[in-house]
Amino acid sequence: MSDLPRKAVTRTAKLAALPLGFAGRATWGLGKRIVGESAELVGRELQQRTAEQLFKVLGELKGGAMKFGQALSVFESALPEEVAGPYRAALTKLQDAAPPMPTRTVHSVLRERIGEDWQELFLEFEDKPAAAASIGQVHRAVWHDGRAVAVKVQYPGAGEALLSDLGQLSRFARLLGPLVPGMDIKPLIAELRDRVSEELDYGLEAQAQQAHAEEFADDPDVVVPAVVHQCDQVLVTEWMDGTPLSEVINDGSQEQRDRAGQLLTRFLFSGPARTGLLHADPHPGNFRLLPDEKVGWRLGVLDFGTVDRLPGGLPTPIGDALRLTIEGEAEAVYEMLCAEGFVKESIELDPDAVLDYLLPIIEPARADEFSFARGWMRSQAARIADPRSPAHQLGKQLNLPPSYLLIHRVTLSTIGVLCQLGATVRMRDELEEWLPGFTKDEEPEPESAAGA
Repeated sequence: MSDLPRKAVTRTAKLAALPLGFAGRATWGLGKRIVGESAELVGRELQQRTAEQLFKVLGELKGGAMKFGQALSVFESALPEEVAGPYRAALTKLQDAAPPMPTRTVHSVLRERIGEDWQELFLEFEDKPAAAASIGQVHRAVWHDGRAVAVKVQYPGAGEALLSDLGQLSRFARLLGPLVPGMDIKPLIAELRDRVSEELDYGLEAQAQQAHAEEFADDPDVVVPAVVHQCDQVLVTEWMDGTPLSEVINDGSQEQRDRAGQLLTRFLFSGPARTGLLHADPHPGNFRLLPDEKVGWRLGVLDFGTVDRLPGGLPTPIGDALRLTIEGEAEAVYEMLCAEGFVKESIELDPDAVLDYLLPIIEPARADEFSFARGWMRSQAARIADPRSPAHQLGKQLNLPPSYLLIHRVTLSTIGVLCQLGATVRMRDELEEWLPGFTKDEEPEPESAAGA
């Protein structure tokens, strides 16, 4: 029997308890107010209790529930400060940790997938997990050739759990929506469901990781561990030390924050151009800051279970639209958004209003360097979430084409991490280097001049 609580009734009951718990705490809060405690104190305690229950359940269930929590955690920067405080610690816990799978289950999976003599492949194997993810956990070991390795073992029944959890969570999307103002939670859950089969396939993950490892093998800024061994439900890669980005967010120096932010931005835009793949799970638990004598710090990248396949790199219309927005070409931007499906044929919008909607969002791409901060992220979320604002009304009429959904989520998530870091980043430099269409092609010289 699997140690992952995957039976539909058990998992559904745990998730169904969430809205009941929210209602119960609201009643508890009303009682506290009746006996005279201040609204501010009661509100803060209520938020803290809500956060503790929500993320305790998500963490215990692992699977899709934990994956949703991880995806949500990078948007913590968008929460108003009076809400963000109690939630921040609970959100961060999900980025790196979850209750471990028992040793007997780990050994059982390794025996079934690698063979009865699986231990002969390792000089050492640590039974205590070094990290946990949404569908598996990682153990530190030493491969038979002496290399330090990370052994990722998939939870038994992870696929059923993922689909079950995400199906249940979609029913509670309205209740969870207020956690991130201005963001529609339901499409996020639906998109996570669409990626389940890919993430469960460690063969696909191994291919994606090895493609990155080979491309970035001699890179001065980015490190990707090579794949050592892969079979069904087990993935062995080279071990990578370093400081998790979650620790840099909590305790890092400004120099570390800025360097991590710059390299994260570089990896986001350069990866598709160099490998044809977009790393699509940019939460802080998947990145490390590695000390380097020459450049100070390098960025280590983990977990390629979810990628977007972009053979030609990021779509050129993204770069074109960004450039035209910065240039103030309202009509041209509007035409491009219509052509790409961001504005449906049945809807007609004012091009100048669309430009006004976009300009604050792309502020980091306009400046030579931009200091990301939680306050900036909150202001953007509040601007779009306020039902009285023109931005809210216009945003409701825009459409997100399926081909851009994952790119949009990855970009938004990365910006959330940059705001958590409080990093000052030269984003425009990376866009000019890696984003097709962002730098306008120079006009070709006339033939007479070229031949002179």
